[in-house]
Amino acid sequence: MSAALTAVERERLTRRALGLARLTVAWNVVEGAVAIAAGVAAGLVSVVGFGIDSGIESVAAVLVALRLSARLRHGTADERAERRTLKAVAVTFFLLAAWVTVEGVRSLTSAEPPDTSVVGIVLLAVSLVVMPVLAEVKRRVGRRLGDPLVLADAAETRICALLSASTLVALVAFALTGAAWLDPVAGLVIAAFAVHEGREAWEGELVCDDDHDDHDDDEHDDDLHEGEPSTERR
Repeated sequence: MSAALTAVERERLTRRALGLARLTVAWNVVEGAVAIAAGVAAGLVSVVGFGIDSGIESVAAVLVALRLSARLRHGTADERAERRTLKAVAVTFFLLAAWVTVEGVRSLTSAEPPDTSVVGIVLLAVSLVVMPVLAEVKRRVGRRLGDPLVLADAAETRICALLSASTLVALVAFALTGAAWLDPVAGLVIAAFAVHEGREAWEGELVCDDDHDDHDDDEHDDDLHEGEPSTERR
């Protein structure tokens, strides 16, 4: 954590990060349930895959919330147990990628085209508005705290926004053109994102990527905490 923060500021930011994690869980549970229901009803692999990914994002947010809650209560957290749980989340991403890939290939070879889904399109459009804003707020809080897990959670949320964009483009294009191959191709894009998320969750590289982004941002933007000492060495 940054040495420039007082104990009161640190607690306030930690509580804010906890609130953001809880908001992420609530949003993704609803988003995932609606997406899976809409995807199954329309036979859209990409929408079902997006809904499952939302569930996995909820698990990651729960891990963040548990750590922050423990920190507020005791000031410490079980890093080893948390790391094992994160690896378990990584495995679920790999399973998601495998399922979406199999279903995508099956859809490409199937003669039965999926239906369009207005519910899916609206859900993805709303997600595309909410997720980038939520990711940026998390990133700012994580930078102020110098907390790698909050920064990793922000990176996960940014990936969710990218998934919303890719899936929405495919659904709108399918609704306009009727090209059935667009849905399974979007599903394969989700599979690629899931493998990426899983690999970085397993290896702990999300933090490194976000820290690199922070260095780039700091060259152009000092509005978060101008004059704050570097948090690279703690």
